[in-house]
Amino acid sequence: MKKSEKIKVGIVGIGPVGMIMAVKLKEAGCEVALCDKDEFKLKKVISEGIILENIYASITRFEHVYSSVTEMRNLGLDYLIFALKSYQTLGAAKEAEILNSEKLTVIAAQNGIDTEQILASVFGESKTLRMVINYAGNLMSPNTVKVTFFTPPNYIGSIDDNRCKQSETFADLLNSVDFKTENINSFEILKRTWEKTILNASLSPLCGVGRLTMAEAMSDPETVELVEQLINEGIEVAEKEKIRFPDDFYRKCMQYLKKGGEHFPSLALDLINNRPTEIDYFNGKIVEYGKKHYVKTSLNLAFTNMIKAMTNKNVMNRPMGADASLTKKIVLKGLVEKNHPLQYYREQNCFLGMDLGSSYTKFTIINEKGKPVFRYIVHTMNKDRNAMKNVIKAIYSSFNIKYSCATGYGRKHFTETDITKTEINCAAAGVSDSYDGEKNIIDIGGEDIKVIHCNNDNQVSNFYMNDKCAAGTGAFLEEISERAEIKIEEMSNLASHSEYDKELNSFCTVFAKTEIMNWVFDGMPMQDIARGIYISIANKVAKMRLVPGIPIFMIGGVAAHHPYMSTILIKKFNREVKTIDFPQFVVSLGAAIIAKQTWKNTEVVKESKNKTKQLV
Repeated sequence: MKKSEKIKVGIVGIGPVGMIMAVKLKEAGCEVALCDKDEFKLKKVISEGIILENIYASITRFEHVYSSVTEMRNLGLDYLIFALKSYQTLGAAKEAEILNSEKLTVIAAQNGIDTEQILASVFGESKTLRMVINYAGNLMSPNTVKVTFFTPPNYIGSIDDNRCKQSETFADLLNSVDFKTENINSFEILKRTWEKTILNASLSPLCGVGRLTMAEAMSDPETVELVEQLINEGIEVAEKEKIRFPDDFYRKCMQYLKKGGEHFPSLALDLINNRPTEIDYFNGKIVEYGKKHYVKTSLNLAFTNMIKAMTNKNVMNRPMGADASLTKKIVLKGLVEKNHPLQYYREQNCFLGMDLGSSYTKFTIINEKGKPVFRYIVHTMNKDRNAMKNVIKAIYSSFNIKYSCATGYGRKHFTETDITKTEINCAAAGVSDSYDGEKNIIDIGGEDIKVIHCNNDNQVSNFYMNDKCAAGTGAFLEEISERAEIKIEEMSNLASHSEYDKELNSFCTVFAKTEIMNWVFDGMPMQDIARGIYISIANKVAKMRLVPGIPIFMIGGVAAHHPYMSTILIKKFNREVKTIDFPQFVVSLGAAIIAKQTWKNTEVVKESKNKTKQLV
């Protein structure tokens, strides 16, 4: 290759690993082509580029972005990187076989043992490099990655030492942009692969099965004991494969894992979200090589089989009523604190509040001290008609509910609670539990906006609601974001990257959709569209009367899922707007508080009557 020619690199799979790699290679002067099946992500990358945040901060645009590997066949690639899940690799490799040429070198940039052999089965060992990745990131939006850590160096090597020159060149490219990567021989890359896999296998399945973050798993002596055993099994198998680790390797593994933060490993997230996992290339490979050498790997086998069984049966998100353990699953999912055995809650006086909203039904249970012990949420119009019944059954069979209160749009059609109250009064009670005295409350729900004024005694003194149109509500946000092709969960993050000040002219949902489409056709960046939508809602709220000089609190589903909304309102009012903790559950909390107060008053009346009877 002439020195003036750019090195051409294709990347298949643009998750966090692929995106970070793409940016670094572009910075190193390479011509980079991207390929991914997610067309929405591709549109974002084409229009806005790849955005890196946190450790690295950059916006990088790419000329070659494709939805099919075959579209890269005329580029004359020097390298083709596979940054996919291991179970996706074989299909992608077979599709990419059309790109094969004498100069092409393929790179497995994946976790797990033997993932490079998937590529070697298609392209041959002599053309395959293996890379051990020591960086990671979280997707903040389809084209935005928060780079969470880089523990240098990365490692790369030719798996049979036939392409050492290509491996060295690739490492030099990354080193030229301070992305430290070591070029090592075939034996060393195999060793580094086993090191990384033993670390992943020791914690990832445990976090998935137990739904524990890394920090939670490493803070409990019982789970730490499991981690230790998993590491020891991995080390014993590796040594049978003639892979020798330093004497302090085990200790370094434990030190590394104890630094894990409050987040889930990738495999755990896949299991929790009912996606296929890479267990076959993690613990499964340790088991496979253990059998080869007659080494017992009991714990790795147990976790491998558990993960497979849970994935096959979709246990993590089984439909309501699917098995007898459903009640326990609901209760464990909703418990605020999991320090007590379930029997404990059957022995405590508890009070239930239900907020039957237009979009979601929220449940909150408090104890006699007024402290929340359980929160749960289901779709009001759930495809599973038994969903709400199953939650109620779980609540009444697991908690000693002394009194209950229903509120929200559906309260009049729900007869299974002791009393009903308006969401206005419940909102006031919920906020007043944390913030005493006079206040404004802004509640943006699924289909309306309310502004509530409370006096010094925490009583509702006045309230205002928007008109019957759902403009500016949660439903409005969902419909408008869908038309703009913005994922609802990404709107806040997108808007936070914009300084745009234009708002929608229309609040009629129909006309607003048309206006949004005009913005899209005009090529307006998605972050500007997102911010424009929030500004429109803020202006809608501003037209409703707020009492000046007293605190403002925000609650509701929009507050819970659109944190940037409070930022816009603060700028709009030039005043502090506080979002209550667990804003979507504030109204159901207020209902529970009212249930508790009503029960206590009833008990006082009963006690008084009993005393009167005794005197008579």
